[in-house]
Amino acid sequence: MEKNNKGNYKNQVGQSASGSIKTYKKDSEVSYALGAAPTFELLKKYPQQTRRVFVHSDWERGAASEELFRICRNLGIEPEERNKAFSVLSQKENCFVIGEFEKFYPALDPSKTHIVLVNPSNSGNLGTILRTALGFGIYDIAIIRPGVDVFDPKTVRASMGAVFSLRVKYFDSFDEYLTGSDCGMEGRSFYPFMLKATMELGSAPLAQRCSLIFGNEATGLPDSFLNVGESVIIRHSNEIDSLNLPMAVGIALYEWKRSNR
Repeated sequence: MEKNNKGNYKNQVGQSASGSIKTYKKDSEVSYALGAAPTFELLKKYPQQTRRVFVHSDWERGAASEELFRICRNLGIEPEERNKAFSVLSQKENCFVIGEFEKFYPALDPSKTHIVLVNPSNSGNLGTILRTALGFGIYDIAIIRPGVDVFDPKTVRASMGAVFSLRVKYFDSFDEYLTGSDCGMEGRSFYPFMLKATMELGSAPLAQRCSLIFGNEATGLPDSFLNVGESVIIRHSNEIDSLNLPMAVGIALYEWKRSNR
């Protein structure tokens, strides 16, 4: 197997171009997994959606690259050594692998617990929430528009590829979520997390099948959510005005998991 002076395996990495590379747009039919870990998750969970895989010439060859080449070879995908793809698509210096994929739109499972995010606005926060949700065994995320793009490469990377294991669906309003087939209203409990709530997290167990509802990073949930299910507050000291959104979601998921062991 021939190596060049950078250790690249020429018979494993294609050099030919296969279409133009453009910066990500929200209305594009494709997005990108930036980094080796998210790309591995893409190839494992959505191989049929994977279009191309790019590798940087500076990526050190070893066990990880051999595994990537093996998976791609089995899927009939030839990784392309195209450094230009990284200058166009990634702002991170430590990104050496990019997976291009077609966007996918799964329905939620109405029989499972959901996280409902009302107007989330930060892609990094959303990615962190997705990874945390997967860590606690919740696979269904409802996002009420307007909301940050789950397919933004920044979100995909922040999730470390967790997005490929989850079902994420957008709704134009909370009422649309409630009345749609994805919700499964019968027997479902609702817990909006709000500063004006009266029930403290931990004072009562969270139902096994429920919707955990969180507001925008800056404004939280509107007062109308006080009439939705049983509103919950996470008590903290008066030294801060609120917890950041990923932290609040993580604490709530820990308590949900503890209540349903």
